[in-house]
Order: sequence, then C-alpha cells, then structure tokens
Amino acid sequence: MNDSARADDVAALELMSRAMVGLTMRSVEVLGGEASLPQFRLLLVLSGLGRVASSRLAAEMGLGASSITRLADKLEDAGLLARGTDPRSRSVVTLQATPAGVELVARVVARRQELLAEVLGRMTARERAEVSRIARRFADLSGDAASTAAASPLPL
Repeated sequence: MNDSARADDVAALELMSRAMVGLTMRSVEVLGGEASLPQFRLLLVLSGLGRVASSRLAAEMGLGASSITRLADKLEDAGLLARGTDPRSRSVVTLQATPAGVELVARVVARRQELLAEVLGRMTARERAEVSRIARRFADLSGDAASTAAASPLPL
C-alpha cells in the first residue's frame, strides 16, 4: 500500500471515529444532568463489574482512589450508587450501581444502539454485513477494550 492510500485510509477512519464519537455524545444526552460524563463512565464500568471493591474499580478505570471517591460521593448522593463493605474485611469499601444507576446506564446504551441502528438502517444488507465484519476485525486488531465488548460494556 502506498503512502497516499494510507493517508486516505487514515482520513476515512478519522471521519468514522468522529461520527462514532458524535453518536456517543448524542446518546449521553439522555443523562439530562443526572450524571456528568465521568460519573456516567464510572456507572457504566461498575454496571459491568457488579459489586466491587473501590480499589478494583479505580484500577479498571485507570484512576486514583481519590478520584473514585469523589465521583462515588456524587453518585451516592444522587441515588445512583451504593457503598458497602466486604464481609471478609470491613476496611474494604465496595461500590455497586443501584437499580436507578443500572437503569440510567441502560437508557444511554439503548439510545446509542438506537442511533447506530438508524445509521445501519440507511445501508444495504450487504453494506451492513461488510461494516459489521470490518468493525469486528478492527476491534480485534486494536488491542483495546473494544475487543471485549461482547463480555462487558465499553468505558464510554
């Protein structure tokens, strides 16, 4: 592949990336002020993990413990997250999305899927099959969390 073809391919992927970010940002409009983007990201990751030690959540998100504590404080005040303790060690703080937190995540994910389905609906069956195959291959090659999307939600 020559350099100009590579540049064209990268430009096309950049356009697709912008479109996907745009759809993702439109999907989080469902939050309606109930949670900030960082708070939503915490809820999304937490909803995939279930009840977990705050230290594990911090590691999963690549954040410091103090950042998790601040985000959790606000989410707990909003009734979207519950704190607890580990029965084996009372010093371990656990976090879990409440039913309201899980429902909020579900609404955002449903909106994102609706927006993606609208775009896919404007494609032919052949284009949909091709884009699905290529998207899976790209996710596999990226080495990112995207390759585990079938098992858990993505960080945003």
